[in-house]
This record gives sequence, structure tokens and C-alpha cells, in this order.
Amino acid sequence: MGNTVIYALSDSIGETAESVARAAASQFDADTLEIVRIPYIHSVKQLESVLSDAARQPSIICHTIVSSDLRQALTEKAASAGILTIDIMGPMIQATQKVSGLSPKLTPGLIHKLDQEYFRRVEAVEFAVKYDDGKNSGGLLKADIVIVGVSRTSKTPLSMYLAHKKWKVANVPLVPEIPPPHELFQVPPARIIGLVIDPHKLNEIRAERLKVMGLAPDASYAAVDRIEEELEYAKVVMGKLNCPVIDVSNKAIEETANRILELIVENREA
Repeated sequence: MGNTVIYALSDSIGETAESVARAAASQFDADTLEIVRIPYIHSVKQLESVLSDAARQPSIICHTIVSSDLRQALTEKAASAGILTIDIMGPMIQATQKVSGLSPKLTPGLIHKLDQEYFRRVEAVEFAVKYDDGKNSGGLLKADIVIVGVSRTSKTPLSMYLAHKKWKVANVPLVPEIPPPHELFQVPPARIIGLVIDPHKLNEIRAERLKVMGLAPDASYAAVDRIEEELEYAKVVMGKLNCPVIDVSNKAIEETANRILELIVENREA
């Protein structure tokens, strides 16, 4: 007996159909099973061409075609040609629809779109970690958003929140004794967001932070006069950067993040 060809068809890239075909073929001790993947099936004419080739030797067609019209055309034409077909996706879609009551989108390639979204999110989170708290100023020019502000104004939580929305965010602490990195002044102002806060609110936040760390809550880090000095310095830097400024005194992370995105989009469109 000659080779048996398993055609793996899809109206997307065809990885799933090919994987199933290879998994099935691995159960047979034979080197006469050939697998041919044919992606991006979008017309009956393409199906007819595949069926014409398949009719020349023992063949099986497995597929993950989600278009109901193409599935029906394939089933009918393959039956007329005496070629066995296995619908990998159809029964699962129908069962899910029946049990859940939901309607399928029947759009090819959605899983790969979801994969791309996932990897973009992971990339953004890794970026936020790498360029957090001014660790590496080399990332400032690569960032979608750069957040600047004094310590404990929620720069890191905001960076991570926005990263989960697939934005690459770097943040830089503004400290009077430490000059900002020169790269910060090369970033377009439309991509920079400054954060300020009420000094007494920040005093409470820093005092609590010192307590958690087992330190005296009256250290200079939490002193109101020191905080006011830092905030004045930060405002001067933000003025030089010519960036929008958000007061985060009574805002939740989600609220501030949404305002940041509004400003970034507005500035891009301006």
C-alpha cells in the first residue's frame, strides 16, 4: 500500500489541525503517513483544489475551519469524492454553544490574536519591572509612558496596572539630592506624567511605611517639611519637563491610571 496523506486544513494558520494529525499519526508504526498542512482556506475554489489532489491517493482531511459555509461545502464535496473528513473544531463549538447558550463568533484565528495579546501584556510587565524606580534610564526613550514623582506617590503600582493593559511604563523618582537622568529630558513631554500629592497625606503614607519596616515614624523621610521640600523640587522638574501633572491625593490607582491614559491619548492626538 502506498502513502496515506492526512491533509490538515484551516481558515487560519492550521497549527491545531496539524497537531491533531501528528498526534494521531504518532500512534501508528508506519512511515507511510504523510501530513500536509494547508492554511488560510477562504474559498470553495481552494477546497476543490485540495480535494482534487486528495483524490489521487488514499487521503484523510482533518480541519479546523470555523466558517459554517466552508465546512458544509467541504463535507458535501469530500463525500462526493469518497474522501473521509474529520471536523476538529465544529463539534466542540456546537457543544459549547448548546451548554453555555452563547453564540460563537466563527472568526478564524482568534486564538492567535489572544496569544499575541497575552505576550504583549507579559512584555509590558517585564518592561515595568526592568525600568521601575529609575533603575535603568536606558528604558525611558523606549517607554510608552514615563511617570515621575516623589517617593510613595504610587509610581510602581501605576506602572504595573498600566502594564497589565499592555502599556510599557517606566518611572523615575524625583529626589532633591539626585539629579534626574539626562534621558528624561529627551522624552517627548506628551509621554511624561508627573504625580503630586498633598504633603500631609504623604506624611501619613510614609509614616505607615516606616512603621511596617520597623522604623521610627518620625524619621526625616516622613517629616512634613522634608516632604514639602521634595514636592517643590518635583514641581520645578515637572515644569522643566513641561509635562501634565496629576494630584493623586484622594485618587484610587484605577482612577489615576484612567486619567493618565486620557492625557496620553489627548496629547497624542494634539
